[in-house]
Amino acid sequence: MNARTEKTPLKLHIPEPKSRPGDAVDFSGIHIPPAGQSPRPPVAAPAADIRDFAYGMIRVLDDEGRAVGAWDPKLDPERLREGLGHMLLTREYDERMLKLQRQGKTSFYIKCTGEEAIGVAQAMALDPADMLFPSYRQQGLIVARGGSLVDMMCQVLNNPRDNLKGRQLPIMYSFPEVGFFSISGNLGTQFPQAVGWAMASAYSGDTRIAAGWVGDGTTAEADFHYALTFAAIYQAPVILNVVNNQWAISTFQGMAGGEQTTFAARAVGYGLPALRVDGNDFLAVYAATQWAAERARANLGATVIELYTYRAAPHSSSDDPAGYRPADEAKAWPLGDPIARLKAHLVAIGEWSEEQHSALVQSLTERVRQDFKEAERYGTLGTLPDSPASMFDDVFKVLPPHLIAQRAEMLAAKE
Repeated sequence: MNARTEKTPLKLHIPEPKSRPGDAVDFSGIHIPPAGQSPRPPVAAPAADIRDFAYGMIRVLDDEGRAVGAWDPKLDPERLREGLGHMLLTREYDERMLKLQRQGKTSFYIKCTGEEAIGVAQAMALDPADMLFPSYRQQGLIVARGGSLVDMMCQVLNNPRDNLKGRQLPIMYSFPEVGFFSISGNLGTQFPQAVGWAMASAYSGDTRIAAGWVGDGTTAEADFHYALTFAAIYQAPVILNVVNNQWAISTFQGMAGGEQTTFAARAVGYGLPALRVDGNDFLAVYAATQWAAERARANLGATVIELYTYRAAPHSSSDDPAGYRPADEAKAWPLGDPIARLKAHLVAIGEWSEEQHSALVQSLTERVRQDFKEAERYGTLGTLPDSPASMFDDVFKVLPPHLIAQRAEMLAAKE
């Protein structure tokens, strides 16, 4: 017998989610540690001493809505109600904009349902002057920083009030007035941009830090690793957030390496501290972001945070998740809903009620409705788009003669 035939044949491992459409939902492989179990290390702790935080999970809110453990940020009730209001407003805005897309008033939309605690809590934990380099599911950052809903809507509707003049896909906002950097469709670019901005801030003796966000799938992109390399070498004052919402479009997180280890663990090889956080726990997200921000401001360098959550909605208005995951998977997610959990906490401490909650939801729904009425006055998709002539603007300081001629030709053809 040929010696070669006696050897065990090699097999290629193809990652596959535990549940597909028609299967029973299976989250049995997820380890959820008890709330309050994780200690809070000193901000100045060496990265090598806190490696375990890349593999555990920081949680504050328990199943009864109580805030427990060393990571409790001890926020006062008014601050908690503010956070709840921002999350509710973000969800109401999302719901309205998706309805508009279904009505043909915009071409595309992406919701952040189930992930509201990430954008809102992190915005609230950071200084208003800190720079944000988001992906496309952090609209809560703008809401929590007081950005105009009307301006957000106008960008989505692509009307003449769109501050990006129709040059970006809907939902790829840019709000410099609230420190919200332009969203890039090329995923991953925001991480090296955040690191570079943070390096420049430190080099110039500024006091502002940066924060960036990517999804679990984007950790497989080269830009992710470039960013971690520079962040580690130059001890950049930046927070690098990985939103692990389990799905990258129709590809589950195992395709990006999530079966082998946590995404937070990728920081360990770079000598960076990493925190893995319950992303549906408003208090845990706030506390972890606050810790990382303190570290950056103390010139102790970057922190990687993995925010463990679930994308409850489709990837976008163009996606049908029924084709790749069980229909009831979102309802079975073991970490629950971030809004419901913060609401339960406020009720548990006697600072909220069902009546107050209903009144707030009604008020925010009306606010979104009124803001849309104003945004609609400027036009919706196809009814009053931004002028094509604007494509010639903002590229050259002085428009060269051949482009002046092209613009004149285009305008003449329209008349």
